[in-house]
Amino acid sequence: MLQFDLIATEGLARRGRLRLNHGVVETPIFMPVGTYGTVKGVLPQSLRDMGAQIILGNTFHLWLRPGLDVIRAFGGLHRFEGWHAPILTDSGGFQVWSLGEMRRISEEGVRFASPVNGDKLFLTPEVSMQIQTVLDSDIVMQFDECTPYETRGHLTTESEARASMELSLRWARRCVTEFERLGNRNALFGIVQGGMFESLREASLEALVALDLPGYAIGGVSVGEPKEDMRRIVAHTPHRLPAHKPRYLMGVGTPEDLVEGVACGVDMFDCVMPTRNARNGHLFTRHGDLRIRNARHKADEAPIDETCGCHTCASGVSRAYLHHLDRCGEMLGPMLTSIHNLHFYLNLMHEMRQALEQGRFAAWRVGFAADRARGV
Repeated sequence: MLQFDLIATEGLARRGRLRLNHGVVETPIFMPVGTYGTVKGVLPQSLRDMGAQIILGNTFHLWLRPGLDVIRAFGGLHRFEGWHAPILTDSGGFQVWSLGEMRRISEEGVRFASPVNGDKLFLTPEVSMQIQTVLDSDIVMQFDECTPYETRGHLTTESEARASMELSLRWARRCVTEFERLGNRNALFGIVQGGMFESLREASLEALVALDLPGYAIGGVSVGEPKEDMRRIVAHTPHRLPAHKPRYLMGVGTPEDLVEGVACGVDMFDCVMPTRNARNGHLFTRHGDLRIRNARHKADEAPIDETCGCHTCASGVSRAYLHHLDRCGEMLGPMLTSIHNLHFYLNLMHEMRQALEQGRFAAWRVGFAADRARGV
């Protein structure tokens, strides 16, 4: 089940409400990534407290560990991981792409050796739908081939990108057939591919829209391309998708990327950046980014960001303490910094929703850019 209602618009930017089987999601929204059934180092209650409404799981990794028998016994991923709000699952296409030369792609699907134990596996559109049905994710992603920016040492050509995009379209049709055969009552999203070529993006988009799916994603960005190419494709694509359906930009990105994406008409985002950067001492603040590993923070009594209301900042945790935890390799360090970064991203989306409701998104956007440019 999926229902999407537009509440307000300003230019191409949209404020919406998405109703799914496990709850309501206010958009635009950022979705924390929980690849193995957990957002690394963050308790489910902490995610709820900071305003997370929907999180991700990954079909590929959960298929390998713990396996479908375990998750089936729990009635799905929600009960297994103790998260009873909506979940979106990636189909496994990106993980297949990341295997590089370890996988073999054919019309039928992808053959590869398990990175866990070396078992020979075969992932197809049908298998992806079967896995995601067991997971019972509220949003199911079609199985696609993530078109690379570079192919065997050269930039992917238009003909290579076209072949990849057309394969993903054929797989999308197979996903729809299997999804319906399984009687899955959740929502299946298609993924627009086409590399860095606007004409291919349009061809992919038109074919997917003809399938009349509940929602659509923009894939194949943030795969090594220059930032200007990513921004060009993001500016070109979202507003060409149906206005009455949610639009999801996959795997993006920095705070500035999220603001630009919303300005271009995107409703949903995910990225590992907040938690991955947190584990490496890279923290996001209203006034630029902060590297907690820098020696200048050794005796710094200030919080990460005095304007931040996250648990880490509001409870008085100092930069000096976080610097100490990082230097000692203490696990509390990345837990506290992950809470901060995720809160920053989720609060950023909250601010954009408010600005759109009040008809001041353009002015808010200018102010945010000025704040970030000030530096910490």
